[in-house]
Amino acid sequence: MNKKQSTILADHKIIFALAIPMILSNITTPLLGMLDTAVIGHMDKVHYLAGASIGGLIVTQLYWICGFLRTSITGLSAQAFGAEDHLSSFRSLTQSLVIALFLGVLFIALKETTLNLGLSFASAQGEVTDVIQAYFQVRIWGAPAALMSLVLTGWLIGQQKVKAVLLIQIIGNVLNGLLDIIFVFVFDWGIEGVAAASVIAEYVIAISAFLAVARVIVRQAIQTSWLKLSALAFILRLNTAMLIRNISLQLCLAFMTFQGIRLGNEFAAINALLMQFFALTALGLDGIAHAAEALVGEAKGQSNQQKVVVKTQQTLFWSLVIAGFYSLGFALFGSDIIDLMTSLDELRIGAYQYLGLMIALPLLCHWCFLLDGVFIGLTRAEAMRNTMLFCSLMVFLPSWYLFKGYGNQGLWYALMVFMVFRGISLGVYFYYLALKQRLVAQVS
Repeated sequence: MNKKQSTILADHKIIFALAIPMILSNITTPLLGMLDTAVIGHMDKVHYLAGASIGGLIVTQLYWICGFLRTSITGLSAQAFGAEDHLSSFRSLTQSLVIALFLGVLFIALKETTLNLGLSFASAQGEVTDVIQAYFQVRIWGAPAALMSLVLTGWLIGQQKVKAVLLIQIIGNVLNGLLDIIFVFVFDWGIEGVAAASVIAEYVIAISAFLAVARVIVRQAIQTSWLKLSALAFILRLNTAMLIRNISLQLCLAFMTFQGIRLGNEFAAINALLMQFFALTALGLDGIAHAAEALVGEAKGQSNQQKVVVKTQQTLFWSLVIAGFYSLGFALFGSDIIDLMTSLDELRIGAYQYLGLMIALPLLCHWCFLLDGVFIGLTRAEAMRNTMLFCSLMVFLPSWYLFKGYGNQGLWYALMVFMVFRGISLGVYFYYLALKQRLVAQVS
């Protein structure tokens, strides 16, 4: 093996060393969600599960929208890591933590307003409303810890400390599960016990992440000038662009859900099953995308455009390979996956008709997952915002209208076209930046 081959092999080993822990970390969260569901499902009333699901959805949607806290700091951390700029790394971490803490406290202050909005959207009534309120009123107190954890884990990913992220997630999720069982079945705290378990786990995750960061960061004296509005302008602009991007994506997915409901309960249920294929795919593809965030950000920090291109090509290759395995798995076991999720014949037969789309889904979607990671590493949030808005307004909605006559399948055709164009638009812009020699240019 010559030196060039040895270098390429080492590069691919690094990609997997970053991707595998992140894939495993991603898997722990839905597994824990299943345990939460199982604990609540063994309570003596059906409305507990419905209420907790809606209450949890309100909270998780808040956190999901605030995902910009993780993506922004990941790119900044990775670039500082590549440039060996410890001061910049500590400054961006401090600024992001202050923003996260502010938002977390704001969510608590506005908890009544948020709850009322959630209840109005859910159209819940009677006992279900009581459960939603009981769950949410406890769970929202974990907001500061949950949002700061997004920042801390994002910073660790940028520093390529992904094993620490995996360990933190395992500790938090196992603790959550144990506390669920203790609070519900031993202390008989009911739905408040489930929420309290999540809150405690969120603070343990935040503390663990702080300790992990403290082990590797080169600490500087915090300067009050860092927290002035002028100093925060760049990171606020970065976060705002990512916020708009996240909301735009979430509205498209919400549109899918509501249109499915309009078509009837059976289609809404089928779509819920099919979304599990989407979630399963994301578990693997996000792992490679996280590797791209760290490696591309490192290359930009080193002002090495050629390295950015190489890392993009290498991670794109593995993204395609993983997508191929997913498609093969869905082709061989897709019907079995559906059978595991439901025993209702009308839902199974209905979902089988979409298996062709589910097989194509990973191959069509992996491009946008991976390129999202590349652009996060480049901290090109405005490009991500603009392409998402374009694909939402000029691709997804027109596609849905065009395929409207196909009913529920038309919804999925529109989603597929949307995901393909997300990949194409980011890919075209990446190619443009490469031609103009601007991939590693600093974004002002």
